[in-house]
Amino acid sequence: MDKFRMIFQFLQSNQESFMNGICGIMALASAQMYSAFDFNCPCLPHYNLAYGLGILLVPPFILFLLGFVLNNNVSMLAEEWRRPRGHRGKDPAVLRYMFCSMAQRAMIAPVVWVSVTLLDGKCITCAFCTSVPVETLGNISHPGFSQGEMKRVLARIPCKEIYDGQELIANEVAVRYLRCISQALGWCFVLLMTTLAFLVRSLRPCFTQAIFLKSRYWSHYIDIERKLFDETCAEHARSFARVCIQQFFEGMSTDLAAIRCHSPRKTPADAGEAVEKLLGITDQSTMNSALKSWHRCKPPLHLQHPALHSSNGCAGEEHPPAHSPVPRREMAAYYSRV
Repeated sequence: MDKFRMIFQFLQSNQESFMNGICGIMALASAQMYSAFDFNCPCLPHYNLAYGLGILLVPPFILFLLGFVLNNNVSMLAEEWRRPRGHRGKDPAVLRYMFCSMAQRAMIAPVVWVSVTLLDGKCITCAFCTSVPVETLGNISHPGFSQGEMKRVLARIPCKEIYDGQELIANEVAVRYLRCISQALGWCFVLLMTTLAFLVRSLRPCFTQAIFLKSRYWSHYIDIERKLFDETCAEHARSFARVCIQQFFEGMSTDLAAIRCHSPRKTPADAGEAVEKLLGITDQSTMNSALKSWHRCKPPLHLQHPALHSSNGCAGEEHPPAHSPVPRREMAAYYSRV
């Protein structure tokens, strides 16, 4: 059990690296899924386009949502976005930073899927086989084909075993043509995604450095505050449960002692420590009110310390207290040192 706890603490302390590793694993898994996927084009004029574009776009959308689901900060972002304003305002820049950070990681697996699909060329061949320029690559003088029959014949290009239009256009010529276009689109897509990633990762902090640092700091703060709040709640719940159980057994021992005329046992020493950790919240209704108050009205992000405050609001200045006058000799010595 201790080993699992150590692993969990390590993952929490290295959450960003862990999420990057998960995104990389998802990207490799998406490529492996596509290679293991049995692609079967229906070879029908009205279904090829839907099937090809569906395989190209639907799995990336699922992988994108899965990337958000596996990210632990989704619930934190939703909670921060939906919570009441209370004493603490909500900064839209911080919310945008958190969403963009999660979206960047969630986009890795879909980008890999689309890139692999376009470079392979099967989806584009299936989706746009009826749009092959027959007048350029084929024999348009071949008689006996109406417009509908030509669409039906061209729709069978991905299915080499049932293709029967070699007189119109060679199957290998059409497949090579469509696959060349698909690979060109794939490399353009890879170049576009790489350029966008470079701009986002490198140029954004240069133009808005102050806003970027502020957003990153407060997003880390929200994450750490939530973890510490959960740890404090867990510690309070553990202490509250320990005190309740000890009081229950103390009451039982008192009743048994009254029946059997025996002196009750002394309370253990850790009972006092558990009571100190309750911080004055000792019943269910008070705890519910505290949790509701934390959700509705979080405290402002302003630390106050009595020793640091002065009459003009500046910290670090020494002022004599009002009720104890300073002797003249001490005042003279003080100004002579100054």
